[in-house]
Amino acid sequence: MNVKAVLKAAIGGAALVCSLAAQAEWPEKPITLVVPWPPGGGVDAAARVAGPVLAKQLGQQVVVVNRPGATGSIGADFVAKSAPDGYTLLWSSLTSHAIHSLLYERSTPFDLEKSFTPVSVFGSIPFVIVTNPGVKAASVPELVAQAKARPGVLTFASSGNGSVQHLAGEMFKRTAGVDLLHVPYKGIAPSLLDLVGGQVDMSIESLAATLPHIRNRKLQALAVASPERISLLPDVPTAAEAGLKGYDVSAKLFALAPAGTPPEVIAKLDQAFKQVFSDKSVQEPLLAQSIITRYTSPQESARIIHEELATFRTVIRDANIRPE
Repeated sequence: MNVKAVLKAAIGGAALVCSLAAQAEWPEKPITLVVPWPPGGGVDAAARVAGPVLAKQLGQQVVVVNRPGATGSIGADFVAKSAPDGYTLLWSSLTSHAIHSLLYERSTPFDLEKSFTPVSVFGSIPFVIVTNPGVKAASVPELVAQAKARPGVLTFASSGNGSVQHLAGEMFKRTAGVDLLHVPYKGIAPSLLDLVGGQVDMSIESLAATLPHIRNRKLQALAVASPERISLLPDVPTAAEAGLKGYDVSAKLFALAPAGTPPEVIAKLDQAFKQVFSDKSVQEPLLAQSIITRYTSPQESARIIHEELATFRTVIRDANIRPE
């Protein structure tokens, strides 16, 4: 009998048992959700609603930490460089990070697909095609007809050059085959103020920002840029129903772990997220804030992230959008 071989096998077996035991015990300490934005926004709200339910599923405390700055890059970079043990997760906006990383590729210190392991794309805030009441178009086909009759005359507002609203407008132009004049603002608030006041004709803006104005009839909702109708605006057609096939724009929310996080840990997080985002105590308060939640596996989330990057890369290239 080869004594050395027996000892080596025994040591290897013991190490494997210890490794499996350690993985089985995860999590052994609190999990931190890093929100790379200031408190109070939709991403932060989602973390604070879902956090306690996630804690219950994992049997450990879940702590929400805000690390804002550099359009989310400071917090995201912190998570990318954290230990890949599942105890530090990025909880943020896929759409914002995708656009920023494409526009500022050289200065972004991480790669969305290489620096992280997806946990879940767990929700979205749909965008709505809205006009001010002075625009005499009761539907998307009527709006498109007006735009085709007067190329470059109808205006669309955005919260800034390279913003998701800007890219949504460029996607609308390409899908509808029209020419619109882009009017960039320094933020959502001033763009909505001028839209409601009639200084600009239309915008493709988030449901969270436009819903109060739609309900007060200060803005007219022509379509929601999502595959299905939404319960908060049940009478408003989808973009596809309105003739814009394939037009889908939303602010997607996701959770990522650092690259190299063990598959066993990702699997446990996956099961916990599945329970969290099937829970009405999470779904309902977030829907009230215009966030539509859903369960998405890590594999499906990786596909969504890849497609989001590919879509915006094409829009940025075709519209020749440059960072300011």
